[in-house]
Amino acid sequence: MNILKEAVSSEFTVKGSRFLSELFPCESQAQAKELIKAQKAKYADSTHVVHAFVIGLSMEIMGMSDDGEPSGTAGRPALDVLKGHCVTNLLLTITRWFGGTLLGTGGLVKAYGDGAKQVLLAAEEKGLFEAYVKKVPFSFECDYTLYQSVKRFLDSLQISDLAEKFESQVSVSGNVPEADYQLLCNKIKDMSNGKIIL
Repeated sequence: MNILKEAVSSEFTVKGSRFLSELFPCESQAQAKELIKAQKAKYADSTHVVHAFVIGLSMEIMGMSDDGEPSGTAGRPALDVLKGHCVTNLLLTITRWFGGTLLGTGGLVKAYGDGAKQVLLAAEEKGLFEAYVKKVPFSFECDYTLYQSVKRFLDSLQISDLAEKFESQVSVSGNVPEADYQLLCNKIKDMSNGKIIL
């Protein structure tokens, strides 16, 4: 299962209608709703802002909308493409500016499916996908005397969102791959002779 590292877009035209496909990293349904709302505000001049999203290691949360296109002709084909590519934690929006020629249901299904495929291909070509690794949050405080050796150990792990606050002690927090969490707990405990507990 792969996740997207950063946003990417692609654009194409079908019989005068302009389509803009955009992919965004997205980790929750609430975040998806905010992104969709922002897209609709950004493209207020468009005819439709269709969306599809997949969230979770098992792709357990999915959503889509045709946004006024005939039922099943826009959101569903876009979501089907996402599901077929084994990607998660992302939101796809396909914005359409109507060009004056009706595409018919078959034409719409093809256009929105192609829009999803094109932007996924653009993301793959730019190397924007990475393997999804479940991470868990951690935090602890340590003395300045221990900080350098703790920092060296943290650098050996795949920590994301690392934050450090330097006050009377150093407060450290971040997210660590679930598989490394127990190792991190044990190592920090050993390094501090049992004084630091995550």
